[in-house]
Amino acid sequence: MTKTTKYTDFESALKELEGIVEQLEGGELPLERALELFERGVTLSRECQKRLDEAERKVEILIKAPGGEYEPVPFEEPPDEEP
Repeated sequence: MTKTTKYTDFESALKELEGIVEQLEGGELPLERALELFERGVTLSRECQKRLDEAERKVEILIKAPGGEYEPVPFEEPPDEEP
């Protein structure tokens, strides 16, 4: 996959990140390739963390419904942050 690949789901991003970690841990990569993979891994890690944060906020919204009942509330996406 290329560096610009956008994932539609958390699991795909996490799977690629795990593959990158395995390659980096192998220690057999040339420096330039290792740096390229490290950069991609950081991007994927941030994407996964963003999705986990969003999921956590959604759960908090459901839990904090008035009256103690579980009630879905529309969720607003946070604005994209520039790195």
